[in-house]
Amino acid sequence: MKGERTRVAFDARTPYMAVLAELEPQMADSKADAGDVLSAEADDHFHDECGVFGIFGRQDAAAIVTLGLHALQHRGQEAAGIVSYDGSQFHVERHVGLIGDTFTKQRVIDSLQGNRAIGHTRYATTGGAGVRNIQPFFAELAEGGLAVAHNGNLTNALTVQRALQKQGSIFSSTSDTETLLHLVATSKERDLNSRFIEAVRQVEGAFSLVALTAKKMIGCRDPLGIRPLVLGDLDGAWILASETCALDIIGARFVRDIKPGEMVVVTSKGIESIFPFEQQKTRFCIFEYVYFARPDSSVEGRNVYEVRKRIGAELAKESPVEADVVVPVPDSGTPAAIGFSQAAGIPFELGIIRNHYVGRTFIQPGDSIRHMGVKLKHNANRRIIEGKRVVLVDDSIVRGTTSQKIVQMVRDAGAKEVHMRIASPPTRASCFYGVDTPEKSKLLASRMSVAEMADFIRVDSLGFLDIEGLYRAVGEPGRNGEQPQFCDACFTGEYPTRLLDFEGHDNVRTLSLLATSGA
Repeated sequence: MKGERTRVAFDARTPYMAVLAELEPQMADSKADAGDVLSAEADDHFHDECGVFGIFGRQDAAAIVTLGLHALQHRGQEAAGIVSYDGSQFHVERHVGLIGDTFTKQRVIDSLQGNRAIGHTRYATTGGAGVRNIQPFFAELAEGGLAVAHNGNLTNALTVQRALQKQGSIFSSTSDTETLLHLVATSKERDLNSRFIEAVRQVEGAFSLVALTAKKMIGCRDPLGIRPLVLGDLDGAWILASETCALDIIGARFVRDIKPGEMVVVTSKGIESIFPFEQQKTRFCIFEYVYFARPDSSVEGRNVYEVRKRIGAELAKESPVEADVVVPVPDSGTPAAIGFSQAAGIPFELGIIRNHYVGRTFIQPGDSIRHMGVKLKHNANRRIIEGKRVVLVDDSIVRGTTSQKIVQMVRDAGAKEVHMRIASPPTRASCFYGVDTPEKSKLLASRMSVAEMADFIRVDSLGFLDIEGLYRAVGEPGRNGEQPQFCDACFTGEYPTRLLDFEGHDNVRTLSLLATSGA
C-alpha cells in the first residue's frame, strides 16, 4: 500500500480502528484540501459550511463518527470535534485541523468511550475561528449533559444572545450555536424534548442539528429544510449525517432524508418523529447541487453527480461556443464539464491538473512570489491545450481573481482561444445561511455585467447558466417566481427568512412570500 492511495475493504467484521489506521496516511496526504496555500486564493472560493454526524447504540461509536466526519471533510476543514457518552460520563475532544490530524490517533479514540457519539467538522461562518468555537458544544445542565453540533447559520442569534445576556446568561464563545444551549438551559419546560422544541422555535435561519444527552440523540432541520440531514442505519444503530456519502464509508443503510421542520429523537427504545413547526414551503439550498455536496452523495432524492452533469448539458444548450476541447477547472468543475462536452459534442480533456498535495504550511509567500499561487495548486497540461480553442468550465465565479489567473495560465500554455462557462448563475449576493461568502461589494457579479466580467478575467467569451436552466437541471420545470422551490438567494438576492441580525445591510432583500404556510 505504501506510496499509493488505497481503498479500504470494509465489512461488518472489520475493526473500525483498523480502518482508521489505514486511512491515516491518506488523510495526512490530503492536507492540501484543508485550504489554499495563499489566503488570497482561498478568499476567491465559497467555503463549505459544516458537516455533522451522530450514531446511537454501537460500540466503537467514536471511531465510526471519525470515519463519517472523514467523508464529510469537504464541508469543513478548519476544525473538528467529537462528544461521546459511556453510560456514566461524557467525553469531549475538540481540535483545530483535519480529521486525520488528531482523530485517527489511538489515544484520542480511546478517550472517547461509549456506544453513542456525535461529531462536527467546521469552517467558520458566524463567530469566526478559534478553539472556543469548535463544535460540538457541551454543557452540564440541571438535567444532565447536552452536546450540540450545528450545520447552518442562525440569522437572529445575536438578537437572542443579547436578550439572554440581559437575563444573566454568560457566553463562552462567539458562535451562534451556543445560543441553542442557553435556550434549552433557560427553558421552563419540564422534559428535554419540550425544552429543545421551545429552543429551536425561537431561532431563525438555517439549521441541521445533531444533539446528544445521556439518554437520547436528537436530530432537527429548520422548517424550510435549507441544509441537508439524513437518517441511516448500521446493524440496528441509528445514524444522523449531513450527506449519504458519510453512510457509504461505514457500510450503513440510507433510510431517508430528515424532513424539513422534523425533529427525530433516538433512544434505546427506538426512534420518534416530531414536527414542532408550522408547515412551510421547503427551500433547500440549490448551491448544494452546484458545489457543496460531494458528487457521490444523494441529496433530497437526487444524485449530485447526475445533477451536475445535467447542469453542464443545460449550459451547453444555453451558451454554445465553437471550440476544440472542454477543460474542467478541477475538481468542482469536472462533472459539469463532462455534461457540457457530451451535449456539445466537443472532446473532454483534463487540460488542467490539480496538485492535491500542497499543505497549509508549505510556504509563507512574500509579495515576490504571491502571483504564483494558482500554479501551486493547478498546472496547465500544455500538450492538451496548445494551439486549441479551449472551453473552461467552473462551478462559479466569486471575486474573479482565481479565474483571471487560471485563464492566463491556459493562455501561457498556448491556447488559441479561451472561453469560460460557469455552471451556475452569477453570484450577486451574500449567503446568510451557513456559507462563508464575501460581502456583496466584493462579489464580481454584483458590480459588473457579464461583458465586463469577461474583460476582467480576460476570456474571449463568458457564459453563465441561467437560473431557469439550473432549476431544470435539478428536475423542476422552472423557477416559481412567487414561491421558489429552492433557496437561491446567492443568485437572486431573495432571502427565504428574516435576517434580523443583518437588517440595514445593503445586500439584504427578503422575499416575504417565502414565510407563507402550506404544503
